[in-house]
Amino acid sequence: MEQTNVPHVMFLPLPAQGHIKPMMKLAELLNQAGSQVTFVNTDHNHDLLMSHTDLTSFHDRSPNFLFRSIPDGLRPGKARSLSNCKELLDTLQAVARPAFRQLLISTSMRPTCIIADGIMSFAAIDVAEELGIPVVTFRTFNASCTWTYFHLSKLVEAGEVPFPDGNLDKSITCIPGYENVLRIRDLPSICRVERADDPVLNFYMRETSTMTRASALILNTFHELEAPVISRLNSIFTKIYTIGPLHALYKSRTKDLMISQSNSSNSVRLWKEDKSCMTWLDSQPLRSVIYVSFGSLVNLTRLQTLEFLHGLVNSGKPFLWVVRPDLIVGESGIDPMELEMVTKERGFIVSWAPQEEVLAHPAVGGFLTHSGWNSTLESITAGVPMICWPQIADQQVNSRCVSEVWKIGFDMKDTCDRSTVEKLVRDLMDSNKREEIMKSTDEFARLANDSVKQGGSSCINLEKLIEDIRSMSP
Repeated sequence: MEQTNVPHVMFLPLPAQGHIKPMMKLAELLNQAGSQVTFVNTDHNHDLLMSHTDLTSFHDRSPNFLFRSIPDGLRPGKARSLSNCKELLDTLQAVARPAFRQLLISTSMRPTCIIADGIMSFAAIDVAEELGIPVVTFRTFNASCTWTYFHLSKLVEAGEVPFPDGNLDKSITCIPGYENVLRIRDLPSICRVERADDPVLNFYMRETSTMTRASALILNTFHELEAPVISRLNSIFTKIYTIGPLHALYKSRTKDLMISQSNSSNSVRLWKEDKSCMTWLDSQPLRSVIYVSFGSLVNLTRLQTLEFLHGLVNSGKPFLWVVRPDLIVGESGIDPMELEMVTKERGFIVSWAPQEEVLAHPAVGGFLTHSGWNSTLESITAGVPMICWPQIADQQVNSRCVSEVWKIGFDMKDTCDRSTVEKLVRDLMDSNKREEIMKSTDEFARLANDSVKQGGSSCINLEKLIEDIRSMSP
């Protein structure tokens, strides 16, 4: 492998859009700062990204940026969805490490460092240590959820996982700083298991432990949002870079560098966006629309879809709803076209939306969300309050933080009925409760946007990361 003074950073994300998106933003920022970047996707996601990306404009603004891919172990054509998550994790563990090792030793330019998703530690850290390449771990959760994951083993030891008596409202006692905040129902979805030796639970426990061997931790959050828990994480990682909100930091830096926003990283995507919703939003009154999206993985049953539909219609508020082709599952499902016909009087449906643009639109007054961290952070930055319906991974922790810690929305966790949806939409959009929520929402939006400006905490931390990577170069 060739040695050079130009830093070469290799990225290895977990093969899911919510993990790829923030790591791609950081990869482009480092590339703009002068680093050679190699971004490693699975073959499946590489093909999706290539089919929905304008490669000409991407490479015009991002020279010395390479895409490479490794197998995920699943056969071509097989769905990569929430329903076969365990199978994907199993096959990844079997094939990713040797494939990534081969990629590392065959590259013409030795990586200065590897930035690996914390959940891909099994593939990156052993190999990097063998080859003498530094690793920085990027946990795409927020700091609160990252801290929670570090206490999974203590939750098991304390008998709080698996849930002993089915009381989901029992307070958690063994996560310092969250004793009076998190309940059983607020723990990550991987804790909802029947046995302590559940393979997925134990996989995440191992990955969380393994990632501590990295030299530093990157988090897509900002200091002002989670300062107390970031301080606690310093007991595990002596070096932490909080550089979020990455989507806003990217926009701020590209503006400073006079890079056209039309050529921004929005052109790098796994899903094709339907921008017709922006024209519809233009016709709606100020702060009148509730935006509804459950991300790229969460599914709805027919019954859940009907409950959300009736709740939204009965609220009397116009709504923009992202209905992926694979969103509704199970027998007697609802055809998205049929749903569009039912809602056309008051709502607008698209298969995928340009979410950052939607949340920034003046017509949008609220967000009914699955509470994925990217969506949550984008909503915070845009100053849009939330109704949270979390389902998987970190979403339960995020929704609790939104409702009880930051007080910028409501949590409808473990509930899906039309009366609740109707009430929460009304409360969020035009009740006295909205006035209180908007005080916190506006303040955190200000702090988020200040953090990415020149001299802001996240901007400073990005510069530290850039300099530290340069210092690793021979």
